[in-house]
Amino acid sequence: MEALFIGHAYIDVTMRTDRMPIGDEKAVARDYAVSFGGNAVTAAFACAKLGHPVDLLTTLAGDWLGHMFVDMAQTYGMHVHARKVARSSLSFVLPNNGKRAILRARDDNYLQGFPRLDVSRARLLHLDGHMADAALHYAKAARASGALVSLDGGALRPCIEEVTGYVDVAIVAEKLCEQMSLSELDMLGWLKSKGCRIGGVTSGDRGMLWYDETGEISRLPSLSVPREIIVDTSGAGDVFHGAYCASYLERPDAPWREHFEFARAASAHKIQHLGNEAGLPTQDDVAAAMAAFPPAEALSPA
Repeated sequence: MEALFIGHAYIDVTMRTDRMPIGDEKAVARDYAVSFGGNAVTAAFACAKLGHPVDLLTTLAGDWLGHMFVDMAQTYGMHVHARKVARSSLSFVLPNNGKRAILRARDDNYLQGFPRLDVSRARLLHLDGHMADAALHYAKAARASGALVSLDGGALRPCIEEVTGYVDVAIVAEKLCEQMSLSELDMLGWLKSKGCRIGGVTSGDRGMLWYDETGEISRLPSLSVPREIIVDTSGAGDVFHGAYCASYLERPDAPWREHFEFARAASAHKIQHLGNEAGLPTQDDVAAAMAAFPPAEALSPA
């Protein structure tokens, strides 16, 4: 096992439409995509697409959506370790002017304990805070074995504060700052206090405020992707996480700025495509985005 990702799985139905019908209306979408979804799950697919063997511990139901998910994972050569639930989780995603609305139906009533895996030879563990008992168990195990532990802190979830104490690289969303009543700078201070060697707060097209190996704080600006070619921003953050994991596995001794520059180019590729699967980049796609789009003007770290 090289890399283990742990998170909740969805099937995403993404529909591109000019407006939502109301009342008793009907409308026809301009386009749609059906793909896998979920924070760490999408990150796992991105890492696999970038050429790395991936193990995924996730929820799985025995219904037809669950079979669809297994087929998707097999296509990317991923090893799925299932934690059974009664029904698959489903998301309806509606991109609109650089944002996206999401309606979800989730089954997180686990029918069994989480699978016990040998992670003694793993090089990386990536978590999104879902499946808290498994996340904490494997964060401790990975820390003990010397694997890098990465966290996507998208929201305040059970045990996330305890889990963060075993995390090396924590990249969180503005939403978590709001939920914890912390500014971006305060959040970076909190991550440092928990022992995270690298920490950051992502802010969409404003880029990421982060601190590096030396503790220096700076802002990594996003890439300037023309608005007219942006199709779907959903999943861009998840691809970002999966891409920096892939970059770390490829070059573990490289500075983290380089891993994050690689990851932001992967996100720039994603937002030009509808749905998570269509937006997964290859190495060539990342290189093309790096060459095509300059960094946006950097903002003050304050």
